[in-house]
Amino acid sequence: MTTRQSPATFTIADYELAAEERMSEDARSYIGGGAGGEITLRDNEAAWQRLALRPRSLGAPDGVDTRVQLLGLPRPHPILIAPTAFARLTHPDGEIGIARAAAATSTIMCLSTFASVNAAALADEVPGATRWFQLYVFSDRGVTRELVSAAAAHGYEALVVTVDRPVLGIRERELRAALREAEALGDDRPIDTSAVIDSHLRWSDIEQLAADSPLPLLIKGVLTAEDARLAAEHGAAGVIVSNHGGRQLDSVLAGADALPEVVDAVGDRLDVLVDGGIRRGTDVVKALALGARSVLIGRPPLWGLAVDGSTGARRVLEILLTELENALTLVGAPRTADLDRSFLTAAPWPAGAQ
Repeated sequence: MTTRQSPATFTIADYELAAEERMSEDARSYIGGGAGGEITLRDNEAAWQRLALRPRSLGAPDGVDTRVQLLGLPRPHPILIAPTAFARLTHPDGEIGIARAAAATSTIMCLSTFASVNAAALADEVPGATRWFQLYVFSDRGVTRELVSAAAAHGYEALVVTVDRPVLGIRERELRAALREAEALGDDRPIDTSAVIDSHLRWSDIEQLAADSPLPLLIKGVLTAEDARLAAEHGAAGVIVSNHGGRQLDSVLAGADALPEVVDAVGDRLDVLVDGGIRRGTDVVKALALGARSVLIGRPPLWGLAVDGSTGARRVLEILLTELENALTLVGAPRTADLDRSFLTAAPWPAGAQ
C-alpha cells in the first residue's frame, strides 16, 4: 500500500523543486552542487536521456518481476539508497527518516561514514531496514577498524569503500556557502572531513581491508575497466560505477557512459552497480539493460526528506518503484533478468527533451 500523494508531487522532479523551496541556502549548495563548472553534474542525468528504449511488442507479462540477485542474495528490486552525508541538513528526521522509508519499501540503505547518526543508532532505531555501510578509510586505521566492527556487529550486510576522494573536489557552490556561513558565525575555519581520510590509499590497502573484513566489500568510485579489474584482483565483491554525484573531478564520464566498459571488463566476476542522475524508472531499466545489477539514488531521497520527512522519502522511493514496474511492462520484459542491450539504442532526440 502506498502513501497518500500530496498535490504537485507526482514525480521526483516535483520533489526536487519543492525541496529547493524548503531547504536552507547551505543545504541547497551542499546537496545540489557539483565540482568545477558542474559539467559532470549536469551530464549525469543527460546521459540516461541519450539512450532510447526498444520495446518488444505483445510481450507484456501478466505481472512483472523486479527481483535481482545482489551479493549472492535475492533482493525484491534493484534500487538502493546511496550514502549521503549530513541528512539532517534537510530535515530533523535525517538518516533515521530515510531508513524508515527504506524499510517500508524493502530498499537497501547505505549509511555514510559522515552521516548525522552512527551505525549503531540507526540499527537500533530502524532494525527492519536492510543496511550497508559506506566506509571512508581513515589515516588512523584503528578508527577504520572500529567502524567496520560496528557495522558488522549491528547487522550491516556489506561495506562500500569510497575511493574517489583522495582530496576534496573543488565545489564552488559549497565554497561560497561556507564563506557566508563563516561570516555569519564569525568562524573562518569550516570543518574539513578530508582531514581524517587517508589520501594515500592504495590497492594493497583494499586487499588487506577485504581480507580482514567480515563483510563483503564493494568499491565505489570506479569509472574505468582498468580500475574494475584491479578491484576484482584485490578482493572486492562488487564495484559501483560512480563519479560521486559529479562532486569530485569535473568532466569525467557520467555513470551511463562509463557503465558498459566496466560491465564488459568484470561483469562475469563481480556485481556491477551504478549511480548518478537516475531520476526515472526508465533510467533504472536502461541501467539494467546495460548490465548493472542494481542502481543507487542519492539526492532524490533527500529531496523527499526535505519536503515531508520520512513520508516524503518513502514517497520518492514509491514513485521510482512504480515507474520501474510500468516501464518493465511497457518495454515487454517480464523480469529484470530479461533485460539486455538489445532493448537500447542511441536516442534521436537531444538530451533534456524527455
